[in-house]
Amino acid sequence: MQYRRLGDAGIKLSEIGLGGWLTFANAVQEEQGRAVFLKALEEGINFFDTADVYAGGKCEETWGRFLKNVRRSDIVLATKVFFPMGRGVNDSGLSRKHIFESCHASLRRLQTDYIDLYQCHRHDENTPLEETARAMDDLVRQGKILYWGFSEWPVKQIEDCLRVCGDRLEKPKSSQPRYSLLQRDWEKPLFPLCQKAGIGQVVFSPLAQGILTGKYPPGQPLPADSRAADDRQSQFMRRWLADPNLLQKVQHLAPIAHDLHCSMGQMCLAWILRRREVTSCITGATKPQQVVENAEASGIHLSEEIVRRIEETVS
Repeated sequence: MQYRRLGDAGIKLSEIGLGGWLTFANAVQEEQGRAVFLKALEEGINFFDTADVYAGGKCEETWGRFLKNVRRSDIVLATKVFFPMGRGVNDSGLSRKHIFESCHASLRRLQTDYIDLYQCHRHDENTPLEETARAMDDLVRQGKILYWGFSEWPVKQIEDCLRVCGDRLEKPKSSQPRYSLLQRDWEKPLFPLCQKAGIGQVVFSPLAQGILTGKYPPGQPLPADSRAADDRQSQFMRRWLADPNLLQKVQHLAPIAHDLHCSMGQMCLAWILRRREVTSCITGATKPQQVVENAEASGIHLSEEIVRRIEETVS
């Protein structure tokens, strides 16, 4: 496993991370999840990303139990705040009140006394940016979080946030966009801005919910144990599954991966990691062997010719 700094911060994250979205306390039972979590550690993964809203807080609770037998300093633990965690009028968003209450709740569920990376899950148009940034700055100063970041914020809000922070407040150090070979919208507006500001990308859905592994050939039945066959998880991939032309293009990536002596998934993760703006790819897994395969993508080098072939294949 290779490691990269989070933007211009000193902390280093594994190039492959493990995420809890849709899997822990949801698609997998606790013992199976524990096996996946521990296998990630064995493979050198140190970046673990969750959110308070995942499985209604149960993902954080599950990870809290896993962390009991792990040396805390070996983990870069990330979670998020924004989405509703109750029915109250202040139970969502990025107000100072909700951020502080959510942070304390996450700390309890995770059974830890600090969060390495605390992320604003989305932008809150109803809360002044200065209120949000100051709340994060206060949490850093109190030692409850070490760094803060955001996920899928519009570029203008990022620019405004950086101006608000200036030299007074702790600036965000991470951006978490949805990014893969099939979703490249963030490359031009987001990546250059964040690189200039010292903000690292920790991307999610790097394999497009498994589409880029090649396990969904067009016209074939969905694998019974796949995300696509689970109504709770397939909502985020239906548009791809409904496009047989795209699925066929994905199948044409197989010969390129074969030439590289790796899987299609590993090749597509390496395609992301070739960009120095990216700190880590957050991958999902329901089985330990999936963790192993994803982890082996770290360090794979793609030549410019291979990159061109990959991009032309799915264009």
